[in-house]
Amino acid sequence: MRFLRFNILLILMVFVSSCDIRSNDIPVSGFPTSTPFQPQTESVSDSPYSAAAPTPIFLPTLTPPPLTPTEVVILPEASLPEVNGPDSTVVTSLNPLTGLPPSDLSLLERRPLAIKVANYPRYIRPQSGLTLADNIFEYYIEDGLTRFIAVFYGNDSEWVGPVRSGRYFDENIQRMYQAYLVFKFADPREFDHFKLSDFSKFLVVPTNGSCPPFQLMPNRNIEVYNNSYFNTLLWEDCVISEGLENQRPYLRNGFFSEVVPQSDLPGMQMFTYYSVDSYNYWIYRPETQQYVRYQELADTRADKPEKYDLMLDAVTALPVTASNIVYLLASHTFANSFDEDDEVYQIDLTGSGEAYVFRDGVGMVARWYRTNKDQPLLLAGLNGAPIYLRPGITFYEVLGARSYVDQDAGEWHFHHEVP
Repeated sequence: MRFLRFNILLILMVFVSSCDIRSNDIPVSGFPTSTPFQPQTESVSDSPYSAAAPTPIFLPTLTPPPLTPTEVVILPEASLPEVNGPDSTVVTSLNPLTGLPPSDLSLLERRPLAIKVANYPRYIRPQSGLTLADNIFEYYIEDGLTRFIAVFYGNDSEWVGPVRSGRYFDENIQRMYQAYLVFKFADPREFDHFKLSDFSKFLVVPTNGSCPPFQLMPNRNIEVYNNSYFNTLLWEDCVISEGLENQRPYLRNGFFSEVVPQSDLPGMQMFTYYSVDSYNYWIYRPETQQYVRYQELADTRADKPEKYDLMLDAVTALPVTASNIVYLLASHTFANSFDEDDEVYQIDLTGSGEAYVFRDGVGMVARWYRTNKDQPLLLAGLNGAPIYLRPGITFYEVLGARSYVDQDAGEWHFHHEVP
């Protein structure tokens, strides 16, 4: 069997040599702890949005247009995707994050909620609410583990979680979706940065009262630290009682189509290896036109075989599925030596980068573009033409810029690598 290997650093089809995934000796079965705080004795750049960080791509400033249905403007080939303007909006009854009607049209008259959801320790599974989110991002946090941030806009869920702590990466999602960022506190470095930011009024963390609506799940016999859930149904009451800003944001839309794109690359099964502790795969089911998620059950140290089980949602009792799976390659760096010791990553999702897009059983080598910091990502082929997603949930796997992938006969193996 011959493997065609795509060098993710160059987005060119070349053969490269394999390298081992990063081994980590921290078990995921025990109780997690917060990232230890280190005194900041060095000059730091706390986020990609600071003046010291690389300048992102700035195209024409987005002006929110009247929300009236007009024709979608298709971008020309071999050109950088540009911001949608007044002449490129679509029917407003569709959720701009899924291309589908929302469960209730009134839900689109609010700001989205971006909620942190745990993936470890393994005993917190099954998580709640992931099948009701519109977009979900999975990214590496530390100690070989990953976490989700789920964006809710067109649906509500009584239970979302377990909710866990914030990371610098979450700023990207808050800004792109103009969302309320829901998390269970954070390391002082990250939390202080959030509180001093221009989006501080959109931070949602637990308090002793009923607002915001965090709650314990009574039938879960686990420690309180990992038993914190958010009720999006009650959020509107908090918005009203607290007088919070919650007007509908303008979000770029129109990049959905049921037409299957042309591609010579099948994309039937995608494995993702973040570490020996955290790995998963997605498999395409033609009968439902969905990818189904399977999650690891044990680490692979000492040559132990990979072990998987179907990932379920405790709220809906349904498998976690997605219409689109998108792999995003982004720089993972540290602001200083203290952050490096604790694996406090800066994940830069500004500008543009390499991507792989999967829908309808086909794969596409692509690029992602962040043309405006307050708009969702755009995806384009290597010729500059926009890539249209299948209407439905999109799940993003965020990998390091040095990551690599093997593929053969529709089976892909992505290996997360960071400096």
